[in-house]
Amino acid sequence: MLTRLHIQNYALIDRLEINFTDGLNIITGETGAGKSIVLGALSLILGERADMQALLDKSRKCIVEGEFRIDDANMRNFFSEHALDYQNQTIIRRELTPDSKSRSFINDTPVNLSTIRELAAMLVDIHSQHETLQIINPAFQLSLVDVFAGNEKLLTEYREVFTSWKKNSAELFEFIEAEKKSAADFDYFSFQLNELENASLKQGEESDIESTLKTAQHSEEIKSVLNSTIQSISAEKDGILARLRSAQNQISTTARYQENLKPLAERLSSVVIELKDISDELEVSESQVVYDPEKIQTLHDRLDVLNQLQHKHRVSSTDELLALEESFREKIRSIESAGERIELLKTEVEKLSAQLKTLAQKLSASRKKIIPSVEKRITRLLAELKMPDAVFRIEQSEKDSNENGTDEIAFLFSANKGVALMPLGKVASGGELSRLMLAVKSSAAKQMKLPLMIFDEIDSGVSGDVALKVGNAMKELALNHQVIAITHLPQIACRADVHFIVTKEQVNHKAVTSLAQLSEEDHILEIAKMIAGGKPSQAAIQNAKELIG
Repeated sequence: MLTRLHIQNYALIDRLEINFTDGLNIITGETGAGKSIVLGALSLILGERADMQALLDKSRKCIVEGEFRIDDANMRNFFSEHALDYQNQTIIRRELTPDSKSRSFINDTPVNLSTIRELAAMLVDIHSQHETLQIINPAFQLSLVDVFAGNEKLLTEYREVFTSWKKNSAELFEFIEAEKKSAADFDYFSFQLNELENASLKQGEESDIESTLKTAQHSEEIKSVLNSTIQSISAEKDGILARLRSAQNQISTTARYQENLKPLAERLSSVVIELKDISDELEVSESQVVYDPEKIQTLHDRLDVLNQLQHKHRVSSTDELLALEESFREKIRSIESAGERIELLKTEVEKLSAQLKTLAQKLSASRKKIIPSVEKRITRLLAELKMPDAVFRIEQSEKDSNENGTDEIAFLFSANKGVALMPLGKVASGGELSRLMLAVKSSAAKQMKLPLMIFDEIDSGVSGDVALKVGNAMKELALNHQVIAITHLPQIACRADVHFIVTKEQVNHKAVTSLAQLSEEDHILEIAKMIAGGKPSQAAIQNAKELIG
């Protein structure tokens, strides 16, 4: 339940602290005094979108803080899932800053707005004139039937299967469409792959061919240079080797007379050995150089094949052609495996369809079973709300499966004898809808397990004895739930366990809204004012006492 509401710098409220109690909390006040402002502030901590124009003083931040007493085990799961500290007295706070920023907190821990909305959905149910129109909505009607039937767990299981079925069905459709298109693609990819495979491509092949071709095309020139070099080094009479050997012998002989020449003689010996080795390698290289026109043509032909393939596929190297070859191979494998994937998906979709059908049948049976008792209960409550001839029926029909099953629900209503049952939107007035919604909420309150229910001027279109019956219904609802009701009718206000009055006055040339809890005496006086208007007479006060008593 909501124990405390703190509002600061919001709309016409400068600073306000409200302490609510168990039972029926009534808020009244003259039209325009700001009753809806209090509810607007409360809606901020329930996750509604913030209007930055709501700041009374644009230079200060707005703060709305609500303290809730909670003791539900399910709440502990929520706090655990969101890594929040669980406290029996939980505080939800919302701050709006002058620079148009909004911040949200649960027990002083920053949270996003969706987290607050999720928690608020477990704490509060708001019933307003606007929400009364929801009862005309078929989806809302179906959700109410599920609340009565206690289908939450079954519906969750059904929706999980439905989501998987929908996802797999969409994937199956995509694969089947892709398979139709892939028949032509398969031939194309196979042709391209065969062409590349037949080319027997090798990594780095192009650069190797170009290097080999360069040597083959200049073989005669290379052979001539090598021969000339070998002769210069190894000629018997005037070759470099012969002269070096002679010089080495002479230095070695002379070194017998001069010790420092020995190292030079050894170095000359090393040079001779190295030069002889160079000459031998040059002879080997020369013997391997052969001018081969056929080989040159073969290399040119191979290079042409590679260049044509590169030009065709708009790449610039053999390595890129090899990557493309692997790509075609992978695409072909993918097409070949698509058939297997389609069969697997078909099996999965059939399995999920069977599960979905079973769960949908369970949902339909559960709804069908609960409908008669719901009809009786709501019809009885309507009679208590001064609609003795009202008839309420729930029509269940079958339609294509969606996320809620295969049922379509329609609430049918007749307010008077002899009038045929019709859908709510066609036959019910505003006052009738309000009473019907109150009857539905009263019936579903225990199943909904909501600790706080808020009624915002749902007494539109009712008066007199009917209004008294509506007040009695709220009073009975407040026996098991905290109820906060904003009303302008004395017949409802008189049932309050706690009565708050909203007033508006001029402070420093500004309109300011305030709220005060009434004493028992002031409560009687306020009811008398609501009955008679202005300054109430003794008769009006006595009338108020009788209404309260």
